[in-house]
Amino acid sequence: MDTTHSAIGGNTFSTVFRPTALMMVTLRQDGIRDEAFEVDDPLHLMRLFGISAQTAMRYITPARPEGIANLPR
Repeated sequence: MDTTHSAIGGNTFSTVFRPTALMMVTLRQDGIRDEAFEVDDPLHLMRLFGISAQTAMRYITPARPEGIANLPR
């Protein structure tokens, strides 16, 4: 993490990315999805992104359908 730069706020982000039609929620969802394809651990997603178990499973299931059978219920 680079502490020499300030954090990007929602307004700054929106102004910069508005021409591309990107939204912060879309980038977050893409980040969660990409991480789900890298790991098959819903707890990892929950801790990293602060999401619920149900939401983590929504991302893990399509990313790793063969691995879902091995997860504890």
